[in-house]
Amino acid sequence: MEAAAASNGRVALVTGAARGIGLGIAAWLISEGWQVVLTDLDRERGSKVSKVLGENAWFITMDVADEKQVAQGVAEVLGQFGRLDALVCNAAVADPRNITLESLDLAYWNRVLAVNLSGPMLLAKHCAPYLRAHGGAIVNLASTRARQSEPDTEAYAASKGGLLALTHALAMSLGPEVRVNAVSPGWIDARDPAARRAEPLTDADHAQHPAGRVGTVEDVAAMVAWLLSRQAGFVTGQEFVVDGGMSKKMIYSE
Repeated sequence: MEAAAASNGRVALVTGAARGIGLGIAAWLISEGWQVVLTDLDRERGSKVSKVLGENAWFITMDVADEKQVAQGVAEVLGQFGRLDALVCNAAVADPRNITLESLDLAYWNRVLAVNLSGPMLLAKHCAPYLRAHGGAIVNLASTRARQSEPDTEAYAASKGGLLALTHALAMSLGPEVRVNAVSPGWIDARDPAARRAEPLTDADHAQHPAGRVGTVEDVAAMVAWLLSRQAGFVTGQEFVVDGGMSKKMIYSE
């Protein structure tokens, strides 16, 4: 656990924030004046990242699928800052190996659904009373695979589809005090900025997208930050797709 500076503003809890999109979201929110609590299973990496982000970042380890750890983590946040204004559920188990259906075992299936679906439910359950107190908001990170899955991604697609349904249900249950929305990234270059500069994507990569550009973590982070802002005060129960128009291209192209 890292020492934190006193919070003079809003506090956001961002899960899976030690790398990729989660890290981008945390950095963006800090740039807008938020105090951000980062969670990750990797204590060493999370501690290093929080130091780099500065005094407005605070890190705790958390397995979002473990209710005891979720409850304890939320209690620590409240004990440290006395408030919680936003929850961003980014932690997820992906399917990088594209496991075939024949090779998919129940233990792996259960773990993916536990982290990707049960985790956001548990976090919402334990954060809701404190979010209500400050007119807070929840953003769940889903995926375009929830609607247009790739082969051999049954566990991931099912979990993200369920997360969209959970988002809609939470918006009804927690509204109007707490707004709940989902952001579904498509093809996002989630590498660190230095890695992107060192080895940029090719023109062919970009040409596949109607917008002519592959998405970045900053594209997703900007959308999440807007959904947590007062400018989105009338927005709840929605899914926002960040994929450069790929969904429509994939649906309507022959």
